[in-house]
Amino acid sequence: MQLIIERNYSLCMRMRLRYEPSDPYAVHAAFFTADSDDEPVEWVLGRDLLTDGPKGCAGQGDVRIWSAVGRGDHAMYIALTSFAGTALLEVPKRDVKTFLQHTQALVPRGTESRRIEWDTELANLLTEG
Repeated sequence: MQLIIERNYSLCMRMRLRYEPSDPYAVHAAFFTADSDDEPVEWVLGRDLLTDGPKGCAGQGDVRIWSAVGRGDHAMYIALTSFAGTALLEVPKRDVKTFLQHTQALVPRGTESRRIEWDTELANLLTEG
């Protein structure tokens, strides 16, 4: 994948995606430079957002995803915004699509809520408050 710095300049990066069926709505993404020993920058992305973004445009606020116009069906953009600024990433669509197909085999879309331990989640919320 590419971190877009300017219109004609980008930095080659790597992205590692991880999915846990126990957290069925989330995809954990780690971003790091290909030749660096630095700790990756990690984000939690919505699985639905990754699924819907390449079909048009999805998300608002901190995470937005859309198809890369003019790149055919090969790439999509992910914009990540934090207090430090905004990063624009160009990601191969095929890789994300393959990853999402694997997550769908584990937890089909629409069945996520069956995987959540609601009593445990409620107890955690009540103890945090």
